[in-house]
Amino acid sequence: MTTRRTFIAAAAALTTALISSAPAMAQEVTLTLHQFLPAQASVPKQVLDVWADNVEEASEGRIEIERYPSMQLGGTPPELMDQAVDGIADIVWTVVGYTPGRFPSTEVFELPFMVEDARAASYAYWKMFEEHMKDGEFADLHIVGTWVHGPGMFHTNKPITVPSDLEGMKIRGGSRLVNDLLTRVGAEPIGMPVPAVSEALSKGVIDGTTIPWEVTSALKVAELVENHTEFDGPALYNLTFVLAMNKDVYDGLPEDLQQVIDDNSGLAFSIFAGGTQADADGPARQIAVDRGNNIITVSEEDAAEWDALVNPIYESWVADMDSKGVDGQALIDEARALMSEYDPSMDTYGK
Repeated sequence: MTTRRTFIAAAAALTTALISSAPAMAQEVTLTLHQFLPAQASVPKQVLDVWADNVEEASEGRIEIERYPSMQLGGTPPELMDQAVDGIADIVWTVVGYTPGRFPSTEVFELPFMVEDARAASYAYWKMFEEHMKDGEFADLHIVGTWVHGPGMFHTNKPITVPSDLEGMKIRGGSRLVNDLLTRVGAEPIGMPVPAVSEALSKGVIDGTTIPWEVTSALKVAELVENHTEFDGPALYNLTFVLAMNKDVYDGLPEDLQQVIDDNSGLAFSIFAGGTQADADGPARQIAVDRGNNIITVSEEDAAEWDALVNPIYESWVADMDSKGVDGQALIDEARALMSEYDPSMDTYGK
């Protein structure tokens, strides 16, 4: 009897130990997500947090994503891509153009008056990433999503209606092609990451900036300048983004957790991210409207004057790509064809 009781007690103790140790036996992964905007900005709140929350939930708590906004892990925005490559951060969100010349194929979506719809462009960007960039320019990274923002435009300390209004003005540009565009319309391009814009405007270092509406709310741009110039029809310019992961970190995940990442990556997520970013333009624009700021809208007809000045960027970009052994005109044609085939039913992430 004593032996039987001892056996039952021992078995019960073993069962309790196994149950209590089960969570510790489960794979636990903590990933760091690093990016350059304040946590309350639209992309961190409406895109990155949504993605991270979905990953955590789908993994049933086995993946935790620590979010580090405003470059809290150190470095500068142009260093984010290498931080992901080198494992300083497990995941980064960044502007591809902060590393000019390194990912040249992505610039097809930054050409002037190329993009009219952020969702369509983000769809095309992912398709072209898989076809041309995944095993080439981005071979050192595991890419989760590729997208563009809404229409790029001017926010300035004096009204801008025609290109000649920009003559001699110091305007912040966010990429190599945007800086080329600024030069061609008579402005002096000042390259700087977007977090530096507020201070540069307040101190008069720059006379204006090129950013989409959605970024203006986090940077308080509508309080720093009173003039905003937007364009009907195709955007003056767009910038490209990636959500990128350290390749070794992804490869080191168990297969089921890789599947969680995969389920929250790719075409649908890219369309969601680009569309969400573009949708945030409206509320940010309303802030400027409510303040009584001067909003100038250039019609598609009047944009022809701008297009005539900046359109030669296409020829120079194609020549530059050709010199790298890449058919630049073919990329332009493919991007346009893919954007035209986008259908809103493709926007399925989280639905």
